[in-house]
Amino acid sequence: MKLAAAGAEDRSRGAGAWGEAAGSGDPLSAMEGSGEQPGPQPPLPGDHRIGDGDFVVLKREDVFKAVQVQRRKKVTFEKQWFYLDNIIGHSYGTTFEVTSGGSLQPTKKKKEPTSETKEAGTDNRNIVDDGKSQKLTQDDIKALKDKGIKGEEIVQQLIENSTTFRDKTEFAQDKYIKKKKKKYEAIITVVKPSTRILSIMYYAREPGKINHMRYDTLAQMLTLGNIRAGNKMIVMETCAGLVLGAMMERMGGFGSIIQLYPGGGPVRAATACFGFPKSFFSGLYEFPLNKVDSLLNGTFSAEMLSSELKDSASVEESNGTLEEKQTPEEENEDSMAEAPESTHPKEQETMEIVSQDPEYKDPKERGSKKDYIQEKQRRQEEQRKRQLEAAALLSERNADGLIVASRFHPTPLLLSLLDFVAPSRPFVVYCQYKEPLLECYTKLRERGGVINLRLSETWLRNYQILPDRSHPKLLMSGGGGYLLSGFTVTMDNLKADSGLKSNSSTLELCKTEEPAAKKQKCPESDS
Repeated sequence: MKLAAAGAEDRSRGAGAWGEAAGSGDPLSAMEGSGEQPGPQPPLPGDHRIGDGDFVVLKREDVFKAVQVQRRKKVTFEKQWFYLDNIIGHSYGTTFEVTSGGSLQPTKKKKEPTSETKEAGTDNRNIVDDGKSQKLTQDDIKALKDKGIKGEEIVQQLIENSTTFRDKTEFAQDKYIKKKKKKYEAIITVVKPSTRILSIMYYAREPGKINHMRYDTLAQMLTLGNIRAGNKMIVMETCAGLVLGAMMERMGGFGSIIQLYPGGGPVRAATACFGFPKSFFSGLYEFPLNKVDSLLNGTFSAEMLSSELKDSASVEESNGTLEEKQTPEEENEDSMAEAPESTHPKEQETMEIVSQDPEYKDPKERGSKKDYIQEKQRRQEEQRKRQLEAAALLSERNADGLIVASRFHPTPLLLSLLDFVAPSRPFVVYCQYKEPLLECYTKLRERGGVINLRLSETWLRNYQILPDRSHPKLLMSGGGGYLLSGFTVTMDNLKADSGLKSNSSTLELCKTEEPAAKKQKCPESDS
């Protein structure tokens, strides 16, 4: 196994490609230094303005949450509730402040105090944390909040009523102010969803949903898999649709993606958070994983899909409320696509997720039971057609790449799906642990048909960059998963040549025997 610690160049290329794919719609880096663009602004293209129904990401410090913009929709984020009505029409990257009544108002540009006006001590040796340095009590602070005083003014009063603030060093003062601002100032920045932002959000809030895949590992997968516009890709993932969304963003709506899914249907909770236009989904196909073997053996037929759909339809007819129960449950399984707070009511989480599904309708809006069944049958027929198209694409066996990132063992998946990939094409397999990939590596070497096999692990460390105190952060990620990558080649069949039949038996015998080096070590150990 090679340690890809020196793979910073690849990571930079992957991160750079994300920036190109997201364009100016990913203003995370641009918004760090500046804050705010309230008031009249020059007209910008429609993609740079927030509209009703768009998917956005709320950012506060290093915490993210993906939501859909809806009028009069109550959103809870970091123990703050508010409405998103006022963000409609503003550009991405605008910073808002939560005011009374849950209203969001664009913040005005603040003038940072210069270092010359600060009074700071030389060290903190005489400061004792006895809890008596702050004159304001919790009741006083609560009274200030009830009066409607903004968080900025509360922080200023805390500074003025602290008896030890002026004795702290300049660094300690900055740390104190930052801590109080985080607690009392409700500042939220609205950014456009991108692969980098959503992967950071998932990894920080719910890493189990994406199999503990770190964002730099996802960047490596996109680079090693040669994901680009016009490709014909195969993906098998159980990461809530994050890998699928990253591929769709990189391809930009050009090319085709065939998603293999286990169970009753694909899970695309994270894919919905990207807010792709409908044109992006025209090249997206889906195919059940349990039909791959029949497709490889040549026994697959359209009747196999239609029989399954009829069985599911008959179950729904016998129990009309079955679908009403399944839809929220399937979506709620990946309800962390919005990364909701643990203090949220379950009803609120379900409402937020269900509202993201454009095909989901309230039972009252569905009309009669008969109309609902007819609509369900129509959608099943469309799904069957799309699956038949996916089967036709897979049968061509000329895919431009393969991406596997699932919770299942990678060896049987990869050995089966490699038959659909054309020669001289890349494949990438992700796993949280290295042992399954080591077994997969061995099986591939025995099977043949692949070259440039590489098992790697990326190493990531975040740094704090501040004047006179730049250093690695105290906490860092212990691991972001492992990648097995390589290229497919045409396999030479020795049995096809009659002159090599005798040699094939000799080769098989050589494989079963022990290597010569091990034989030589045995008598030495006995002596």
